[in-house]
Amino acid sequence: MVTRFVEDDESAAAEAARIVELAAEAAIADRGRFNFAVSGGKTPWRMLELLAESDLNWTRTSLFQVDERIAPTGSMQRNLTHLVLTLPLICQAAIRPMPVGADDLATAASGYEYSLPDRFDLIHLGMGTDGHTASLVPGDPILEVSDRQVAITSGEYQGTRRMSLTYKALDRARQILFLVTGDDKEEALAKLVDSDPSIPAGRLKNPNVTLITDIDIRDSEPVS
Repeated sequence: MVTRFVEDDESAAAEAARIVELAAEAAIADRGRFNFAVSGGKTPWRMLELLAESDLNWTRTSLFQVDERIAPTGSMQRNLTHLVLTLPLICQAAIRPMPVGADDLATAASGYEYSLPDRFDLIHLGMGTDGHTASLVPGDPILEVSDRQVAITSGEYQGTRRMSLTYKALDRARQILFLVTGDDKEEALAKLVDSDPSIPAGRLKNPNVTLITDIDIRDSEPVS
């Protein structure tokens, strides 16, 4: 894991956006398209705003969701709602929303998996204070799913069930970008850096991980 320490959440968003731009440029040059997945939560909003203002080639970008809450269309609980509010219309054509409004969620998850690229070029992940990432939440059977790239949580987490990429999808990606900011995450962050399997984020096996954080943790290196 490459760990990069920055001064504040604005610097974290800017550094994350820079890495996304570089990954997009390389993917489009090599394969003609940039397949990118972004997680929910507030942390990526500023990163996405900066990407909307950047030179990223949105016409050759597919923006998938890492996870989504099972909630009605337009609900402020939905990650998609915030994606639409954050990105200008010219960028929204790139969004590939998770079909959480379907009656049969298991079939919908299978359909979304069918739409995924063979490997993501880059997956953005955040992390909660409990060490969850994507919607791979502590104690839920979704943590043990190994035969599918998209699955549904068995129980509710913070009031809703979720659709989420699984470890199978995360570990196949060419690159993982963790963007971790906010309060009360020091303990979980230390476990992430140590690949501690006691937290969901620590169970990733993908060797190509970059962590950007404004939390002062041991062995971080400043970004020049």
